[in-house]
Amino acid sequence: MTTDTHLDLVWLWHMHQPDYRDYARDEYALPWTYLHGIKDYTDMADHLERHPEVHAVVNFVPILLAQLADYAAQIATRQLRDPLLRLLAHPTPHAWSEAERDLVLAACFKANHERMLAPFAPYQRLHELFTATQTLGLTASRYLGGAYFADLVTWYHLAWMGETVRRRHAWLPMLMAQGEGFTLEDRLRLLTLIGDELAALPTRYRALADRGQIELSTTPYAHPLAPLLLEFGAAREVLPGLALPSANAYPGGRERLRSHLSLAVLDHQQRFGHAPVGMWPAEGAISGPALVEFADLGCRWVASGEAVLANTLHQANIPYQRELALYRPWRDASGISVVFRDDKLSDLIGFEYAKWHGRDAARHFIAELEAVRAAVPDTETPLVCIALDGENAWEYYPYNGYYFFSELYSALSRHPMIRTTTLCAALASPDHLARTQTLPRVCAGSWVYGSLSTWIGDADKNRAWDLLCAAKTVYDETIEHLAPSDRVEAERLLRACEGSDWFWWFGDYNPATAVASFDHLFRHNLQALYQRLGRPPPAALEHSVSSGGGAPELGGTMRRGGSE
Repeated sequence: MTTDTHLDLVWLWHMHQPDYRDYARDEYALPWTYLHGIKDYTDMADHLERHPEVHAVVNFVPILLAQLADYAAQIATRQLRDPLLRLLAHPTPHAWSEAERDLVLAACFKANHERMLAPFAPYQRLHELFTATQTLGLTASRYLGGAYFADLVTWYHLAWMGETVRRRHAWLPMLMAQGEGFTLEDRLRLLTLIGDELAALPTRYRALADRGQIELSTTPYAHPLAPLLLEFGAAREVLPGLALPSANAYPGGRERLRSHLSLAVLDHQQRFGHAPVGMWPAEGAISGPALVEFADLGCRWVASGEAVLANTLHQANIPYQRELALYRPWRDASGISVVFRDDKLSDLIGFEYAKWHGRDAARHFIAELEAVRAAVPDTETPLVCIALDGENAWEYYPYNGYYFFSELYSALSRHPMIRTTTLCAALASPDHLARTQTLPRVCAGSWVYGSLSTWIGDADKNRAWDLLCAAKTVYDETIEHLAPSDRVEAERLLRACEGSDWFWWFGDYNPATAVASFDHLFRHNLQALYQRLGRPPPAALEHSVSSGGGAPELGGTMRRGGSE
């Protein structure tokens, strides 16, 4: 290796939460959007702000940004439509109903016990008290008093607060040191901070983009699976015998994908002041027809999973030589550039490094990049793309990954060979323009296993698709006859139901509690869609689509990119 050789590294942090709004009740069914907002999206911005030499791509799904803005507005006006936030601000916890107490008991221990609960002795004691009531056969919601529930809802939000937020606000560690007896004033101060942090997020990321440190990209509006909206048969390109829904195709899927795409571009432009150059398709899922739709919109790049590239080359009878194929840009016949993530390195961060000391993990990652550089001819500049969720893994890291990122970003900032960059900048550079190759007809797949089987093929997933297809057929028959206000609401409901996350969670390998939550919300929003369309919901929506019962890695929120 010569002294002037280098490696270009692209971080692609995908920020996504599905639409957790129950539109019929006009409130949030699950709190994950604002919790990840105050813990992960704040910390990820801070890591970049503290390391201005590190460049990255940050991908925001529009449905996430809409919810973050909604939460900030709720808190600013105190018109709270999230039940947990309402209880955090409730002046008299001793007057809570039994149902409200049950809600707090069910929700406020949902966190990684080792990293987010056990380190805080007062929070741990609250858990031990609850466990004791269960051992003794007592009904905790009746036996435990108002002070217990006030402390529990407070500790839950303290535990979910980002590490960098705690370091910026000295009163937060003081409140945590207090440990118990939290007053209404304490809780309202915490609520105000939550609102302030959420409201500041778009401004912070826009400032990082305006100074050229990050590139902001987007995803089709509500995170639908582009290849499956276009054709269910795309799932058989990798798995020929895969079972498919009874419906032949999603009705009007091409128009629906175009709607999600155009709305995403408009939303991004309004929030960040410019149209996005690139997109991370939902779940990194692409197909030949989907790439045409992205390109026709004016999108210049998309990214996907490594296994998609391997399958594509295999399908074209081209051997997959990893060092030569993975670390370069590709160009599809549609004219769009496609970059593929390094599954191994991305999964090390997503699944393995949480178990390591931060400095050891950073050193190991740097060594892996140096090995990539050594494996590529000195005359070429490898382009390495690390793409993964920007929120779900950090719950499993000590201090929400604070020391890991401090060590890693610092090491990258001073490394003489590794350059962090954005995809827009990398694809415009002479080094990578010269190395761009023509992509054979892409084999449809995603960043999970290189297939689409996480969202279709299982009996429960296929049943959900059939329910959605039936609702879309009724939508097509009635939408033009609705009053304008009903038409807008029907469109919102349909868009939410087209998101990928419902199909991700359905299946017996996922946890029963998570499946039950998504199952209920999916069916409830489909019922609301029928009612908005002036039609009675079918009886099938009274019955669960899926029950779950598995125990996947990291609770099922993330999956590895490797083969099935």
